[in-house]
Amino acid sequence: MSHYDFRKSSYSSGDAHGECVEVARNIPTTVAVRDTKHPDGPVLLVLPGAWRPFLDSLHSERA
Repeated sequence: MSHYDFRKSSYSSGDAHGECVEVARNIPTTVAVRDTKHPDGPVLLVLPGAWRPFLDSLHSERA
């Protein structure tokens, strides 16, 4: 299995409820996402081509 280098979003640092996700983008063919509270739990694997539209939709919601 690949080694994912998970990082927490800078937007998550002030979350008092611990509702954070971590994302690993160090594997070129995969974006891995996991719950910060459960680092040994399941990992969602997403193709990079699907990840970009997802992020774009989040940014458009905030605008």
